[in-house]
Amino acid sequence: MTADLPVSIADIRKAEAAIAGTLTRTPLVRAAELSDLSGCEAYLKLETLQTTGSFKERGALNKLLTLGKAERKAGVVAMSAGNHAQGVAYHARRLGIPATIVMPAATPFTKIDRTEALGARVVLRGESLVEAREAADRLARETGLVPVHPYDDAAVIAGQGTVALEMLADEPGLEILLVPVGGGGLISGVAVAAKALSPRIEIVGVQSALYPSMYRVLRGIDSGLPIEGTTLAEGIAVKEPGQLTRRIVAALVGAVQLVTERQLESAVELLIERQKLIVEGAGAAGVAALLAEPERFRGRKVGIVLTGGNIDARLLASLLMRGLVRSGRLVRLRSELPDIPGVLSRVAGVIGGLGGNIVEVHHQRLFHDTSVKRAELDVVVETQNRRHVATIIDALVAAGFPTRLLSASEDAPEVIPAGSAS
Repeated sequence: MTADLPVSIADIRKAEAAIAGTLTRTPLVRAAELSDLSGCEAYLKLETLQTTGSFKERGALNKLLTLGKAERKAGVVAMSAGNHAQGVAYHARRLGIPATIVMPAATPFTKIDRTEALGARVVLRGESLVEAREAADRLARETGLVPVHPYDDAAVIAGQGTVALEMLADEPGLEILLVPVGGGGLISGVAVAAKALSPRIEIVGVQSALYPSMYRVLRGIDSGLPIEGTTLAEGIAVKEPGQLTRRIVAALVGAVQLVTERQLESAVELLIERQKLIVEGAGAAGVAALLAEPERFRGRKVGIVLTGGNIDARLLASLLMRGLVRSGRLVRLRSELPDIPGVLSRVAGVIGGLGGNIVEVHHQRLFHDTSVKRAELDVVVETQNRRHVATIIDALVAAGFPTRLLSASEDAPEVIPAGSAS
């Protein structure tokens, strides 16, 4: 089956020897909390611990090590606004190879600065990744720079495949591997290596439902259909998979599972709260798939590649706050109260007396449908859980302040109605 594929287990073994001692051999850890939640035996491959925070270093380094003396002197060019850029920049500088990274013009300054700090020259071209890639190809043709493709290159694929060699060396009994899929470089290398070592192992790819490019390829769906949207899993937001990778995936990958934005968010939150791991959206895709369909993996030994941990701090903060809202630990309540002195302290006393922590207050007299003698009070409150919220609402109602919940999760049951907290 694998004889006609562009990458072999021998290529991956060669890559393993080439990068050994330079890259971090990341641990494979049993995830006790995740295992209990899903009913499977889950193991996490912590590629977040690479120097630049992503598995991308493996393929980038292996590709750079294949270059001849003249190619190294000429330098390399890569198109990326994320982890591939940093992997190429870091190892090119270490090897003394000039590196040019082409990024879309709208790339955030933090990503540009980070890449330049690793020694690369950043060139901003185009309004999209597609246009930036075309610009990188032109630079390669016009200047003689050697292109380092993020996924559609045999040496890059072989480097990524070393992930599976390490996983199966650490836990030979793995039955399923869950692997995030963008252009397909990682899952292609993983599939070649894993199938060679354990032919019965199942390889499952995971993509954002907003960017189902490889999913469509496997199902024979028109790849020209539009793909649009903003996804938390930006590292796998690829509209068109590679030519080499689609051949390997079609031959060796059992299925590609799609996950929603809400599932990706929940996976990132769970990894932080339960496993104490910071993972970016794309890196958490495998965990999202496991939690979305736990019955599919129940009772099996499942290896999950956490591909990267480079998540923007502001995005992470927002995501965690949204998680508090969804779980009922941060709520917004609206109470109607008489407009008389001392009433605010009474409301605060009820909430505080039950252990709620008020973090924001908005007292409104003029713009709501209430009597001139009454006012509406909106309070944002930190709570323990949804039952705690119901207890607070019941107490406010009993104290003479009609109260309702203004914030609730779209994917969770409504908070227990007032009057039923006991």
